[in-house]
Amino acid sequence: MKKKILILGGTTEASALIQSCVDHVNYDLILSLAGVTKNPVLPPQVTARIGGFGGVVKMAEWMQGNNIHAVVDATHPFAQQITSNAYQAAQIANIPYLRLERPEWQKESDDLWYEVKTVEDAVLKLGKDPLRVFVTIGRKELLPFKNGVVSHYYWIRSVDRPDECYLPRHAQLIQAKGPFDEADEIAFLKQHQIDCIVSKNSGGQTVYAKISAARKLKIPVLLIQRPRMESMPRVDTWQQAQQWILQI
Repeated sequence: MKKKILILGGTTEASALIQSCVDHVNYDLILSLAGVTKNPVLPPQVTARIGGFGGVVKMAEWMQGNNIHAVVDATHPFAQQITSNAYQAAQIANIPYLRLERPEWQKESDDLWYEVKTVEDAVLKLGKDPLRVFVTIGRKELLPFKNGVVSHYYWIRSVDRPDECYLPRHAQLIQAKGPFDEADEIAFLKQHQIDCIVSKNSGGQTVYAKISAARKLKIPVLLIQRPRMESMPRVDTWQQAQQWILQI
């Protein structure tokens, strides 16, 4: 009998892990997506479910009811709630759990980073003097910028279009999905005379070009730190996660 592996996805690492395991005869992969990204690309040969589970208890019941053998949580590094829920649910269901989380970006000597804990902290750090700000934190946490100082002008890049009600008064939307090229990022930052970048420390190479571009242009970056997670089994790469699955 094939062992059912639940992969909580939505990241580059999740896609790579699935591709590495999809043809393995001993496993049946189930990919779960939160439904944040519209029209996601779903890999063939993989059962997909989209949407939340309804909390820890219902998630545990779903795992047990669907005979899940193990859980790999490869959600975004900032997906604190689903990670906490998945870990607790796996414990309730007595199912092996692994967190796959890519490493944070590390500051280099020429980086002009100002690390903050929350989006609200980043907005306060911008101050009151007018700035041209490049915001790359996704589409769901833009309201603090709308409620902040109205003198700033924002360029907001997101995979999906944000709801208009969350947008600051002076904002230009850029719908795009990485990977991004450093030369293109440098050209963009120069063209729009960007004074500051607001980003999350999401790690990985897909969107790192804006960080290296800012370093070369000496543009400050307000970098939102990752939320603190509870202690849990964890690996950094999809290769390590693959080896963990093969040992189940």
